Amino acid sequence: MCGICGITYFDHHRSVDHATLKQMADVMIHRGPDDEGYTLQGSSGLGHRRLSIIDLEGGHQPMSNRDGSVWITYGGEIYNYLELRSELIARGRSFVTNSDTEVILQLYEEKGVDCLKDLNGMFAFAILDNNQQRLFCARDRFGIKPFYFFSDAHQFVFASEIKALLQVVGVPNVPNLDEIHNYLTFQCSLGEETFFANIRKLLPGHFLLQDLHRNASPKIVKYWDLQFEPLQNRSADDCAQELRSLLEHSVQLQLRSDVPLGSHLSGGLDSTLIACLTSQILGKPIKTFTGAFRDTGADFDESAFAKLASQSMGSAYYEVAPTPQDFIEYLPRLIYHLDEPAAGPGVFPQYMVSRLASQHVKVVLGGQGGDELYGGYARYLIAYLEECLKGAIYGTQTSDDTRFVVTFESILPHLPTLREYVPLLRHFFAHDFFGPADQRYFRLINRGEGSAALFQEDFLRSRSGTTPFESFQRLFNDLPQGALINRMTHFDIKTLLPALLHVEDRVSMACSLESRVPLLDHRVAEFIATVPPVIKFKGGQTKHLFREAIRTTVPSEILHRKDKKGFPVPLTAWMQGPLKDFVRETLLGKKARERGIYNQHAIEQGLTSEQPFGRQIWALLNLELWFQQFQDGNGFH
Repeated sequence: MCGICGITYFDHHRSVDHATLKQMADVMIHRGPDDEGYTLQGSSGLGHRRLSIIDLEGGHQPMSNRDGSVWITYGGEIYNYLELRSELIARGRSFVTNSDTEVILQLYEEKGVDCLKDLNGMFAFAILDNNQQRLFCARDRFGIKPFYFFSDAHQFVFASEIKALLQVVGVPNVPNLDEIHNYLTFQCSLGEETFFANIRKLLPGHFLLQDLHRNASPKIVKYWDLQFEPLQNRSADDCAQELRSLLEHSVQLQLRSDVPLGSHLSGGLDSTLIACLTSQILGKPIKTFTGAFRDTGADFDESAFAKLASQSMGSAYYEVAPTPQDFIEYLPRLIYHLDEPAAGPGVFPQYMVSRLASQHVKVVLGGQGGDELYGGYARYLIAYLEECLKGAIYGTQTSDDTRFVVTFESILPHLPTLREYVPLLRHFFAHDFFGPADQRYFRLINRGEGSAALFQEDFLRSRSGTTPFESFQRLFNDLPQGALINRMTHFDIKTLLPALLHVEDRVSMACSLESRVPLLDHRVAEFIATVPPVIKFKGGQTKHLFREAIRTTVPSEILHRKDKKGFPVPLTAWMQGPLKDFVRETLLGKKARERGIYNQHAIEQGLTSEQPFGRQIWALLNLELWFQQFQDGNGFH
């Protein structure tokens, strides 16, 4: 795991300055405190900060091929690098190091951009190819590792973090007002845009080609996407067995490390499975890490389940109990590390657990991605039941599963489950029953209702004309058509999941900790996309197939629990008590007033109501702290 950066000037008479590259890399020292390296190739230069995980002695970067004509700077892990290395040796190639970095480099020399098809891992890299006079940049399939870039008529600049780009003369630090509006609606950025105007992110599953001497816009190509094409001749048992096998192999691959590793453990299905499989495969106890909120009740403290899971596998259990004072101290620093406002309050306890883990290990495995990929959100189940109901009413089959004829009788097993989701059902079916899918799903994921009242009219008019719904609609409707449940899942994997992975990357790298996510092995995802929803949600149960696949691995108390909260934070109680002054000073203080964008009276009313915490207040808090860090010059160094 590392931090990467680079500059290419289109004027080939202009040379890259070592000091500028070093300045870019130094602001990312948390991503790689073990080593640094640079290469200057005339009008191009690459920089690197290294967190040493594989081949501790021989993995120095940037790394070149034998004649120095091709260079790479790379962050991440290629989990199948040993297999790829053996295949390359069998084809007559030899290696100088034992690193996965050299595997990418040699595979690129042999296959060009098609090397991406062979890589199983999380990665972001840039290859400077002097032979073809181009930069080849790529990002992994799910966007686990970040890649940002800026391009104009004079230069192309890239880095793992936006703050590194801002060190380069000519890269503007200008707020992107349209994305601020999107954030207030979705609490993440959609597509390639960021909070900074003209700074873009390379989308997951894409690569980029930039000519070294032509100031044309970079060519961006999608090399991977999920294809939802359900197979019709497989039983539920067969699907569960194959999923189990794929999950075991994914964890086995991701345990490759030359440094100590451990596992996050929240007490939910996903992290418990990863921890249990890790312990079983290694054949010895591992170190597990969790967070607990003391004196907050069962609604927020789920450590009892984490302890139960730890005891079942005999792991060394480590726990941190975040406090309101920790929140005050670390949230501004977190915004600096994130570069953009956070996707949700869970970023705070995630960071505290990462700090704890970094004191004991250098690599940690976690359960990120389980809800999106395996059907863990209630909204997916509701969409599936709508498909069933639609089929029963109109006498049709669900659009992606011709094997199962839907009748009214097929709805009956789901009725007890529906009672658990009455508020969500009312929201989902309140307007345009069986109406346009984009409008219905937008209502489900819109977190910005009521936020307009918290801003000045001039700010609300500042967007370019594209509303958040129009931004959402364009992305949602550009995805392949099909069953509603698959369209929703596809959209989340392409947009909302990368926002969560952004948080996962930043909170871990802020602590110089490598975080791995075995549930997001692309082979597993490709298999899951072939499973009909009737198997995924059999009996009206979220994650049904996933539960069946892991039934013999996790404790039954965790397998059957129904009250998993995610990573809840007691912010309502805290904001009414120990955080009250911090929140008020941030949102109603001198800096916020001078910002000229907030409706101070409406915010005052919101903070003094009986329920002062909501997604709107969380979003406002993050937004104002972002302005302070990146526009007022308060950033941490």
